[in-house]
Order: sequence, then C-alpha cells, then structure tokens
Amino acid sequence: MYAADLDLFGDASLFQLLSSARTRMGEETLARWLLSPSKLDEIRKRQAEVSELRVELDLREDLAVLGEDARVGVHPEELVKWAESPNQMTSRWLAWTAPVLAALAVAGTVVWAVWNVAAPFVAVVVVEAVFTYRLKAALEAVLHGTENAFHDLELLSGVLARIEAHAFRSAELQSLQRDLSSGNSSASRAIAKLRSLVDLINSRHNVFVRIIDAPLMYSVQVAFAAERWRRAHGHALGRWAEVVGEMEALISVAGYSYEHPEDPFAEFVDGAASFEAELLGHPLLPSAKCVRNDVTIRDGVRVLLVSGSNMSGKSTLLRAVGINTVLAMAGAPVRARRLRVTALQVGASIRVNDSLQEGSSRFYAEIKRLRQIHDLTGGSSPLIFLLDELLQGTNSKDRRIGGEGIVRALVNRRAIGIVSTHDLALTDIGGSLDGHLRNVHFQDELENGRITFDYTLRDGVVTKSNGLELMRSIGLDV
Repeated sequence: MYAADLDLFGDASLFQLLSSARTRMGEETLARWLLSPSKLDEIRKRQAEVSELRVELDLREDLAVLGEDARVGVHPEELVKWAESPNQMTSRWLAWTAPVLAALAVAGTVVWAVWNVAAPFVAVVVVEAVFTYRLKAALEAVLHGTENAFHDLELLSGVLARIEAHAFRSAELQSLQRDLSSGNSSASRAIAKLRSLVDLINSRHNVFVRIIDAPLMYSVQVAFAAERWRRAHGHALGRWAEVVGEMEALISVAGYSYEHPEDPFAEFVDGAASFEAELLGHPLLPSAKCVRNDVTIRDGVRVLLVSGSNMSGKSTLLRAVGINTVLAMAGAPVRARRLRVTALQVGASIRVNDSLQEGSSRFYAEIKRLRQIHDLTGGSSPLIFLLDELLQGTNSKDRRIGGEGIVRALVNRRAIGIVSTHDLALTDIGGSLDGHLRNVHFQDELENGRITFDYTLRDGVVTKSNGLELMRSIGLDV
C-alpha cells in the first residue's frame, strides 16, 4: 500500500540505506518489518535490543566481512523445506548393509589381487547393484534435493558461530542465542557438518569417485549420512533461520542508529490517533540539504491540508511523515528531534500512475487506491493517510466534492492524515469537517526571474502560484 510511494525498496531506497544483512533471511526479516507495523510490545523490545547492539562495532564488522565477497547468500526456502521433509531412507538394516557390502567389496578386491579370483568381487558388486537399484528413487530425492537446497553454507555457519560466541547482555538477545542449538550440538557446528556432507555429495561428479562409487556404495552411504543429519537437526533449522534473520535485521537497524546518533526512537502514547513531530526530516535526504519542519496532528486537528506551488515540498513532506511512521513502527530511529505518536498503519496515494496494460487512467488508478486506503481503516490500528494532489485527474467541481467526501469518510473512521493540493478550491473543505482540518502551506519567491523555495511549512492557505512563472522560465510564451 505504501512501499513504492515511500521509496522503501530499490536503488537509493530506505531498505538500501538500512540493510547490512549477509543472508536472505536477514533481508526478508527487515523487509517484513518495513512492510507491516509491529505491535507496541515488540517495538519496545526491538528498541532496547537495537540500543544494546548499536555500540557492538566488532560484532557488526565481523559479520560484514564473512564469506568470500559482499553478496547476499543463503536462501532459506529450499533449505528449510529440505530439512523439514520426511526421511526417504528409513530402514535401519539398509543403513548397516551398505557399509558391510562396501567392506566385502574391498575384501573381494584383495582376493582378486592376491589369488587372481574375481568371482567374490563380482558377486558382491552384483548384490550392490541390486541394492542400489532398489534405492534409486530415494537416492535421487535425497541427493538431488540436497544439492539444490544448500548454497553458501560456509557463510551461514560463520554467521551462526559469530552470534553464538557473542556475550549479549539483554535477556531477549540471550534467549535468541539459546535457540541456536540442537541436542548437544550448536547450530554452527551442525551447519558446518552439513556443509561437509554437501561437499561429499558434490564429489560424486569427480571421475575418481565415479569409479569407486559402485563398489564402495559411496552415494548410498552419503545419502544415509544426510538423512541422519536431517533426523538429528532438521526440526531446528527453521528456527535457526528465524534467529539469523532477526539478528541481522536488528544489527542492520543498530548500524543505522550508530551512524545517525542524533536520530531518536519514537515515543509511543495512548489515546486517539496522533502524530507530533519536532524538526521532522526525510532520512533519504543529505543532512546538509534536509529542511526540517514541525508536524502536529493531534487533539482536534485530524487532517493537514497542504497547499503550495509545484516543487515547493508538498510531496516530500508527505513522504517524510510516511517513512518516519514506517521507521517508528519497525522499532528503528526516526529522522526528527522528537516524535510522539500512537500506533499507526500507513496508507499512501502519492505515486499512482495510469496503466496501459490494465487499460486504466491515472484517475481510475487513484480512486482504486483510495478505496484500498479506506478499507484499511477497519484494522486494529488507526490509519495515517497521505494523499498527494488529491483527485487531480478530474475537474475542479468533482475534485472538491469528491475530496471533501473522501476526507470526511476517513476522519469519521478514526483516521488522521495529510492531503496536498495545488487546487485552492480544496482548501475550503475544512468547514464541513467540524474544525478537524487545518490549512498549511509552502510558498516560493520569484527573484530576478528565478523561483526559489525555502521548503518551510507555514500556517494558512498559500496565496500565490508559480505555474505561469515556471512555464515562462523554460521559454514557453504564456
């Protein structure tokens, strides 16, 4: 509902700014935190964990340099799927028969070499062939599944070992650390053993191993070893992946917090939906260029209607409010001197475009998005809506009537929000909202034929427009 509008993912995105994860589990956990608001008790726990990890430079640096390069490795879906699948080779007598037959084949080879009698060796190999044929389907499932499921196990083992070795102070982080075990084995040792097994499985393609595979029942014995590993540790692998993901997401946020020490955590308050920020800025803008503003939506004021000229800062303000709300609800620091907020979910209509493939206009795409935002108001947390250039794809009369109705419906369902417009007709809708709407604006100055902006939010309705000046500044004769 808001990922594209707020630049959460992709180049120069919030995720790219935050993430230092080395595994896919860490990336997916961090993305999940940004895509959906967390519960308050989880947010407060996460804030405490980030505060502890913020000063652990050695831990963060050690994890950052693990592996051969800086790429992200370990894809958990196939890994966990393989680990939690039922064993294919369950007969105990078969597990013992394979090494016995391999030993008999070695003995047959000695008899052949010493006494020049090949019959015992040939007999054993025939029995082994029958034995292996009976296991063909199970062998393919075990060995092929293992080869496809496991990549970058050295990286995973290294990440686990570093987390296991660290001395955490908080009970929450110690609890996560305790989950990295299975029986008498640590998670890192178990994964290292699995990596060795995978190396043995991959060695089947070696020419020399192909020669000895049949008489020594190499593939069969390696498959049984993989099955024993799955029986011993498979049940725990899913939890290990969750712990690694959570730890890496926390460490990513902690690294960001360390690099931005002036950014505080949001303070959460009870009561009706509210958003109160002092010196709020956009975290994706360089500090030297970021103009900060106070933004208050609380008590009787439920909606800010922002008017202003093109390029004056309206959309950036909406994105700043949205992205800081996302950070707050993820348990991460926010770009503000102070942010006091209730638990909120975000609904945004900022970057909405027409679609040639779907045959929909921008106006139709926008009203579909507005319907989705309206439906969010039935959730457990109040909604903060961010509507940029509301209903700009229709005429002024419909825009005013429709905009007033949409905002009133959202306010009546406990939502708060910000609406931007350059159509001054919309600034009159506050009268029908029982005083819940407050007009604010950005303004510009024309100096020596050049338009300048200070990006400072002011009370009231904008009193000037720069549309004609902008057209003239690029040479249009208007």
